[in-house]
Amino acid sequence: MLARWVDGAVVGARLDAPAALSRPNGAEYRRDEMGLSTSVPLNTMLVDLDESLRGLLRRELGRQGFDGVAVAFEAPSRDWAAALSGPTVNVFLYDIQEAAELRDREWQEHRGANGNARLTRPPLRVDCSYAVTGWARAVEDEHRLLSQVLAILYAYERLPAADLTGSLGEPAVQRFPLHTRIGRVRSEGRADFWNAVGGSYKASLDYVVTLACEAGVTATRGPEVRTQTLRMRNRAGREGSLEEFHRVGGRVTDSAGEPVENAWVALVEKGSWTTTDADGRYHFNRVAGGRHRCTARGPDGAEATGMVAVPGPTDDLSLSGGG
Repeated sequence: MLARWVDGAVVGARLDAPAALSRPNGAEYRRDEMGLSTSVPLNTMLVDLDESLRGLLRRELGRQGFDGVAVAFEAPSRDWAAALSGPTVNVFLYDIQEAAELRDREWQEHRGANGNARLTRPPLRVDCSYAVTGWARAVEDEHRLLSQVLAILYAYERLPAADLTGSLGEPAVQRFPLHTRIGRVRSEGRADFWNAVGGSYKASLDYVVTLACEAGVTATRGPEVRTQTLRMRNRAGREGSLEEFHRVGGRVTDSAGEPVENAWVALVEKGSWTTTDADGRYHFNRVAGGRHRCTARGPDGAEATGMVAVPGPTDDLSLSGGG
């Protein structure tokens, strides 16, 4: 297939992610020529996480009669411990690392009514690790307090929506549930940890909450290319020896506008058929110019029919009436 240069735009190549796009002369567009922009958003996720944990622990401890227990986030140093005046749960954030198993490299596409697309860089998923300790005058009271805190944190595999404060409650900022883990093995030695914070060795719980950090990086691109044209001429170049074939494509959606995967799509008169991918997209190769009737049928039996003008924009098909 040969891409064409029409009115200053490349026709015949589709960009699935904000990478390089070839010019007709073989050079490449740089990312800044594709509309890459950076606008770092206000980010308060760590302090919002602290306040969310404070609210959860106070509420659940109060239910079991642990009234008046303070929740602190300072480093549990000797000086800090000496200044305590009552029972306290210390929740110290000691480490932030990427949750590598949740890494997402795919930029998310949002296409407008005019066909232009806006691509968003995926967020960075990070594990926020806390050392949780109980503080009281008697060791029995400390263990009783720490036991209850363990039960509370283990009970919630994700932070309850009712306890989320600030930006954590906004889906645009935290698009994923805030999953938690308790009792994870700490990579460094326990004694080294307490030496680092300037405190005495103490029993502690390791607690992890996974957050998403938005990049604020977007890229824009023009309308999706759906038609490619192949022109063939014999070596003699006689008049009338030129043939044109086209590669056409479109998208199948359901009545709610969601893409339909594995829908059967056919060009009836041509006798060709194909199936849609996970994004509801399909294409046909070597289609002659003219108008063609295109029929789609979803896995649930819903159907749609439209006319495709080749070459030209392809009509998307919206399924309805499934049986």
